[in-house]
Formats: sequence, C-alpha cells, structure tokens
Amino acid sequence: MGSYFISFEGPDGAGKSTVIAQVAAKIAPKLATQYLVTREPGGSKIAEQIRQFILDPKNDKLTAKTEALLYAASRSQHMAETIIPALAAGKVVFSDRFVDSSLAYQGMGRNLGIAAVKQINDFATSGIAPDLTLFLDVRPEVGLARIAKDRSGQEDRLEQEKLTFHQRVYQGYQQVNEQDHERIQVVDAERSLDQVVADCVKIIANHLPPELLKD
Repeated sequence: MGSYFISFEGPDGAGKSTVIAQVAAKIAPKLATQYLVTREPGGSKIAEQIRQFILDPKNDKLTAKTEALLYAASRSQHMAETIIPALAAGKVVFSDRFVDSSLAYQGMGRNLGIAAVKQINDFATSGIAPDLTLFLDVRPEVGLARIAKDRSGQEDRLEQEKLTFHQRVYQGYQQVNEQDHERIQVVDAERSLDQVVADCVKIIANHLPPELLKD
C-alpha cells in the first residue's frame, strides 16, 4: 500500500488549522490506512523550537535571509522526524503549510525571489513534494480582519506585518498556483466553514489512490 502527502496553504486568516482538523476527521472513516496531521513551521520537537523563535514578535531584527533559512531548517527537521517516517509507514499525511508558504512569504513577501527560496527548500526536503495541495483562497484584508477579530493582541511576528507585505504574499501564492496548477487545487475560503470543509473533502476523496480507501 502506498502513502499520500497533502498540504494546506493559504494567507494568514484563511482558517487552515480549523479546516484541516475537520477535513481529517471526515476523511478518516473512508481511509484504509492511518493518517497524521502536522504543521509548519513545527511538526517535531526541534522544529517547534525553531517555530517559536521565528514567530516571536521580539525577534524583530531577523533578516529576510535568516528567516528563510530558519523556515527551511525547521522543514528539514520536520521531514526527517515526522513526514518521511509517516509516508514510509503508508500513512496519509495532512500538513498545515509546506514549501509553497516559503515561496510566497519569503520569496515574494520578503522580496528574496521565488527561485532562490525554492533552491534552499529543495535542499531541505530532498525534493519531496506533496501529492496534492489545497490552497484556501482568502484576500489578505479579509484574513487579517479575521485575525484581528479572533486573536487581537496575540498576532505573531508575520501576522503583525503591514497589509502591503500580505498583499505581496498573496501575489506570490498566485504565481505558485499558476506554475503548479495540477498539484494545487484552489478552494474559496471566504465562504462558510462547512462549505470550505465539504469542498476539501470532495477534492481529496477524488484524488486519493483507490488502495488507500476502504471498499
């Protein structure tokens, strides 16, 4: 039996964490194998420590290059400790963010260039990529308004960036989506949670290999 790697992407405020939890719960009964839900940055003990450092608003002197390298370092550890073992065990892996986030946030948001950021992440991941990516599409101003409403005063270092930064990130995602449109499926995330979850479940069910699904 094979394995399957699914990533969820989207701007800040897209609701990825909530959507993934509900999607995994709805997909689980259909699976003939186990599944794992993980996240980036983070997903393993060491990677979570790097996450805390990256997202801490106190670290406001972090350069764009250092930030990109720290994300890649966290991802490399996440791959080694969590994702690769899960895939080797034949599991379906759901990851809240993966390389596309770095391409959008550091490549475009920080103006480092998508190609440069892709290069360090190809090294970090040994070229392993998701089989399927669901992009939860929400306009930056809508996503930031959600965060301000739900978590005002608790925004992390990247969420605190100006709207112009988040607009560049969104443009970066559009470029990445166009370049890899066969892997990336776009879901309108400005609708109700139930509609978004239903769409995601339908897309995943249509893409999962038959051997991973119960008869």
